Amino acid sequence: MLTRVDDGPAIVACNTCRHSSDARDDGDGVRGGTRLVAALHAVKAGHASYDGVAVQEMPCLFACQDFCTVHLRAPGKVGYVLGRFAPTQDAAQAILDYAVRYAASEMGQVPYRDWPDGVKGHFITRTPPAGFVVE
Repeated sequence: MLTRVDDGPAIVACNTCRHSSDARDDGDGVRGGTRLVAALHAVKAGHASYDGVAVQEMPCLFACQDFCTVHLRAPGKVGYVLGRFAPTQDAAQAILDYAVRYAASEMGQVPYRDWPDGVKGHFITRTPPAGFVVE
């Protein structure tokens, strides 16, 4: 089943992701994806600079070995899947900081020098927007 959401810049977070490479849940029995989604919402709520990026969630992005996974997307822009995050507010802030730069970019490509340290090493794949390939 598909649920319609706003078609603007968004972080789509997997709410069923593993907590880590070796644990499905944390010590309280909560999935890492659930914790990361909560952290994204909490960080976003505290900063007006994040208003231009939606936080959306769905079960399973099929990147299970790369726990705590998110997909960045926006119309007409290259999309990215990132993972292997700790489900923390620091990770959520880095993801949101990158997402703001991503949303402001022309084609979804943010210069490496502008990447927050918290997203470096977390990129899994990039996807072209519908009707395009990247040169």
